[in-house]
Amino acid sequence: MQKILVVEDDPTIVKFLIDFLKQEGYYADAADGQNEALKKFERTEYDLVLMDISLKDGNGFVVCSALKQMRDIPVIFLTASDDEHSVVAGLDMGADDYISKPFRPRELISRIRTVLRRSGKSQKIIEIGNIYVDTEKGAVYKNGADLCLSALEYRLFLALLNNRGAVFSRARLLEEIWDVAGDFVNDNTLTVYIKRLRDKVEDDPQNPEIIKTVRGLGYKVGD
Repeated sequence: MQKILVVEDDPTIVKFLIDFLKQEGYYADAADGQNEALKKFERTEYDLVLMDISLKDGNGFVVCSALKQMRDIPVIFLTASDDEHSVVAGLDMGADDYISKPFRPRELISRIRTVLRRSGKSQKIIEIGNIYVDTEKGAVYKNGADLCLSALEYRLFLALLNNRGAVFSRARLLEEIWDVAGDFVNDNTLTVYIKRLRDKVEDDPQNPEIIKTVRGLGYKVGD
């Protein structure tokens, strides 16, 4: 599980981000100021830092510079300061991306995944049961044999795997895959693709052990 440190002094934003990141399958921790952030960074090997500029003590620019000197780690600034000076200052300090508040949660997750992938910290191999996913090759294997998933099937399976244990509503799954298919993906189409995916990854598609249905809520992979 990839670890993200949220450096933010607004408790409401912290609670939302921690809960949201955990739902997305990340380990999330928080620090409200410069001193606490540096102490936690020394004790824990994080994969990415979400950083506000205005903190309880110190500021995000100083923390970002200090963290980058200690270890090469991706940093995304989260701040209400969306003026050009703040953007340039953050990037000059070594930040990898910059997103202004208020932000859309799905956009934030997309930015996190992009930065992790660009930095080489994204999870390259995912295993569940007799299924093996090589995210660098974009290939899925079962008992060593390539399942030859379509682009949409792969995106659908990866969305579930990246959020192992979390329930995905049908509406949210549609959001994850709509831009992959050349044609419009509707609710009925999703049912078809779930069936096709189960036919390939499950030993017994009629009694799925990997892609489970949570009645009235959606689907999930893992516990």
